Amino acid sequence: MPSVPLDGVPVPDDGSLPASALAGVGSRPFGVYVHVPFCATRCGYCDFNTYTAAELRSRDGSAVASPRTYADQAVAEVDLARRVLGDREVPVRTVFFGGGTPTLLSPEELGRILAAIDDRFGLAPGAEVTTEANPETVDRDVLLRLRDAGFTRISFGMQSAREHVLAVLERTHTPGRPQQCVAWAREAGFEHVNLDLIYGTPGESDADWKESLTAALAAGPDHVSAYSLIVEEGTRLAARVRRGELAPPDDDVMADRYLMADELLSAAGLHWYEVSNWAAGPSARSAHNLLYWTGGDWWGIGPGAHSHVGGVRWWNVKHPAAYAARLAAGRTPAQARELLSAEDRRFERILLELRLAQGCPLDLLDDSGRAAAARAAADGLLDAAAHARGRAVLTLRGRLLADALVLDLS
Repeated sequence: MPSVPLDGVPVPDDGSLPASALAGVGSRPFGVYVHVPFCATRCGYCDFNTYTAAELRSRDGSAVASPRTYADQAVAEVDLARRVLGDREVPVRTVFFGGGTPTLLSPEELGRILAAIDDRFGLAPGAEVTTEANPETVDRDVLLRLRDAGFTRISFGMQSAREHVLAVLERTHTPGRPQQCVAWAREAGFEHVNLDLIYGTPGESDADWKESLTAALAAGPDHVSAYSLIVEEGTRLAARVRRGELAPPDDDVMADRYLMADELLSAAGLHWYEVSNWAAGPSARSAHNLLYWTGGDWWGIGPGAHSHVGGVRWWNVKHPAAYAARLAAGRTPAQARELLSAEDRRFERILLELRLAQGCPLDLLDDSGRAAAARAAADGLLDAAAHARGRAVLTLRGRLLADALVLDLS
């Protein structure tokens, strides 16, 4: 029987895609995302689809899912992807292991999944292969083994350089550990290293944020991602804010922190190419994320992972036990899918491309959107020269209001 839909339509048990989606596969950029849904502990602000060991135990104490068997399951979905896409040549330009905490798996297990992707599809020449890593889960030896396994880029979750800020976020690494990890990664041969930062945490001061930026830059990454803290419902952080233990993030403070980030990162030679991302040059940009943002195809491996091929988007069941059971039964782990209409795809192009430094073409907008773009250019939210050339490109002020501008232009 087809999978039960969840805000979508049923997916055939074999995961097959409509002919319209398969047309052009291989001619569009193609990437693979691998979701590793395990964490040693759950951070207080996190609402990602991830599980601790305690959350994966049954009533009798036995594990219903485990990192130890996960590589086999991920490889099984790689095999499924190959069957669904047929014998078309689909070189993989980017692979991204995210989580969760991918580095709770050994480098050899991660490498086995990567090797399966390469064997079934083939990695394109110069393919970018990234893994996320929590600083406390890696050392020099692990990073050397990851590099030997074929990883070319690594992203460390630094978040802050201040101990009291890390405590509010319930991060377990100590200040200074991410910087040490960057040094080890460089020694291991990683050319591209990213640090993730979060700003606007309750109790963080301007001085704290400046120290985090300064410490991150001193480590020498060629890419920094900086995200405003979002208090997600259902998290421990949201409960603390609701009880009045912590102040909610302030929009004006968030704007000031963003401006500080852009100033310091730009001065250090890292320039924005997407609203929340700065890189030392084109080769340092996240090719995998750019594939998402520019309408490429990708297959998402793992519990809760999302995929998109040729205008069809689908998502896997969330729980690792359900994911494993479906694959063991020879069924797709997909929960449901949706076929994007032309209007859906137009809106998503505006949503994603407007956030990029090159912006989006004005001819993507309808009449009301073009009128809104003209007003935004007159108000200094869109670059006037770019607007005259037929593109909607955010100014620095416009970046602060990107979400609202998307709604106006679409």
